[in-house]
Amino acid sequence: MKIVIFGSTGSIGMHLVQQALQQGHAVTAFTRNPVKLSPLNHAGLTVVQGDILNYPDVEQAVRQQDAVLCAIGDGNKGKVRAAGTRNIIAAMKKMGVNRLICQTTLGLGESWGNLNFFWRHIMFGFLLRKAFHDHEVQEKQLMESGLDYTIVRPSAFTDGRVTRSYNVGFDGDHKPLTLKISRADVADFMLQQLHRAEYVKKAVSISN
Repeated sequence: MKIVIFGSTGSIGMHLVQQALQQGHAVTAFTRNPVKLSPLNHAGLTVVQGDILNYPDVEQAVRQQDAVLCAIGDGNKGKVRAAGTRNIIAAMKKMGVNRLICQTTLGLGESWGNLNFFWRHIMFGFLLRKAFHDHEVQEKQLMESGLDYTIVRPSAFTDGRVTRSYNVGFDGDHKPLTLKISRADVADFMLQQLHRAEYVKKAVSISN
């Protein structure tokens, strides 16, 4: 497939780019800093320099793609995820691209019940409050977009290889979780959704 990856140089995005190329996809990696992708010398990779907050840049990157993957981040500034996703949605509608797979975070919506005290009150309640709100707005935009979106809600990221040995699609009452998952597994699961329909127009939680 022809796919564009937004957030391609982030901790999830780099895994998405590498795994997508290994799977034979034609990858357009959208980034403000192309130098970060220079080690990936691959015939299937096109690197596009742009700003996610600049709509014309986003529209050009989405043109003639089969699907869009979004793993944009912003630390705890709370200014980029929702605004960037708004541009992605608008560009997809204009360019006639309908499939969007977007990484947000465990704890949103009904998955709030999966979090422990530390994540509810210390991390999202205080330290990452702005980031969490940005994700909330981002998800609302996705759910109202009319696109064939899949929202992937992973728990805290760890290093490590692809294992596929994690919990998927559990409800908010599911408690026996480590609340951790490898970045490689998150990217792998997102790419699986290119060929699956069970989570279209749904949010799905993943965690060990």
